[in-house]
Amino acid sequence: MTQQNVVVSDPKSGINLTIPVSNSSALFTTAAQKPPPGPGPGSCITISRKTLVEINGNNSARINSWVESMRASSPTHHKSSPALSDDLNSWMVQHPSALDMFEQIISASKGKQIVMFLDYDGTLSPIVEDPDQAFMSDAMRATVRKLARYFPTAIVSGRCRDKVYSFVRLAELYYAGSHGMDIKGPSKGSKYKKGAQAVLFQPASEFLPMIDEVYKKLVDITKSTEGVRVENNKFCASVHFRCVDEKKWGELAQVVRSVLKEYPKLRLTQGRKVLEIRPTIKWDKGKALEFLLESLGN
Repeated sequence: MTQQNVVVSDPKSGINLTIPVSNSSALFTTAAQKPPPGPGPGSCITISRKTLVEINGNNSARINSWVESMRASSPTHHKSSPALSDDLNSWMVQHPSALDMFEQIISASKGKQIVMFLDYDGTLSPIVEDPDQAFMSDAMRATVRKLARYFPTAIVSGRCRDKVYSFVRLAELYYAGSHGMDIKGPSKGSKYKKGAQAVLFQPASEFLPMIDEVYKKLVDITKSTEGVRVENNKFCASVHFRCVDEKKWGELAQVVRSVLKEYPKLRLTQGRKVLEIRPTIKWDKGKALEFLLESLGN
């Protein structure tokens, strides 16, 4: 008999419950799954190098394809249609709310340890135009603090770990920033911390000088594009285009891609109105969850 951990995601609250379950053949993580028509705040789309070849004036089809991809990753909230409603209902049937299955979760968790994994943007804070203004409310902070008294609690974000901590300001949590490439455990006494040393893991440390160099180049090369924001997330560089005129998206994609051409060890991914350059190592939020579960002895 083997024991694995099942992650139960609640699309209403953004909270994920991880429950060890016997006789499970795999680790099921629904936290990364998002309802159609497009990915949510914490998800990303990997853009292949074939799609992101340098665009010339004769390649208008590729420009259109790229812009459509950017639109698809950044759905609006005010549009609705019967087709989209049907898609959402179908998704909800396959991925029911954890709150609607609370009794089943409580039953399955008896004698086992529950671990809480939370995203930040769009989960603990609202999605805002200025990423530096994505503040969480005092009420949300109090809720997370109370939660951490009972369960090991981690925030896993694409943001720089230090940035997320400056927003949350709860030392008793586990933080995994830069899409899980920068992990640190509680910095003060915690009943969940193993040994005297806090958990600390940075699998992409060798890329730090390269990411910093790319960040500076992106700041310089995009400074003429109105509304663009470039953010240094330590192990990845993010180009936010939420406030950029949609007509400029194709041009922005070319500019970002031109920088990436010089760094074959980095890859370009696309999230919700953001382009991200990160290391090519086989590490992501899912790997970070597995690492934290192992660190907690699950």
